[in-house]
Amino acid sequence: MSRIAKQPITLPAGVTAIIDGDEFKVKGPLGELSKKFKSDVVITVEGQTVKVSPSHKSISANALSGTYASHLKNMIEGVTKGFEKKLIIEGVGFRYAVNGNDIKLDIGFSHPVNVPIPAGLKVVIEKGNMTISGYDKEAVGEFSAKIRALKKVEPYKGKGIRYVDEVVRRKQGKKASA
Repeated sequence: MSRIAKQPITLPAGVTAIIDGDEFKVKGPLGELSKKFKSDVVITVEGQTVKVSPSHKSISANALSGTYASHLKNMIEGVTKGFEKKLIIEGVGFRYAVNGNDIKLDIGFSHPVNVPIPAGLKVVIEKGNMTISGYDKEAVGEFSAKIRALKKVEPYKGKGIRYVDEVVRRKQGKKASA
């Protein structure tokens, strides 16, 4: 069994967890999350602890027990603290702005790109920095990756959209022949 799955997960104060068939629901101060899990793994809630164990001996059930334990920890952390990703835009004339429930991106195309903000996410823009926050880790990561994929950073001038902690390896470019 996975090392992560062997450790019981403690529920912080103000968080409730319910198992409804194959669905696990967590409710906390920031919101409510639910996720369906396969029957290969048994999830039990005992007081303020959640335990994950494989239902039968197999390699896939052992692997899934660790994966599901990580998902449960992320769900519990999301409804208590939340998650955020920060993006930076670099380039002359590149900018983004929030218009209601859409993000308007000017990223060097002949037209502005409008991307709708999914429900449950909050987007804040300050001086070329975009902060995407929410209580669902998967939604925050997926939406920030979608925004980044619209204009990935090119290696010669460094123009494009990247994460704050992302390191872009720069290339030298052409040399003039003499």
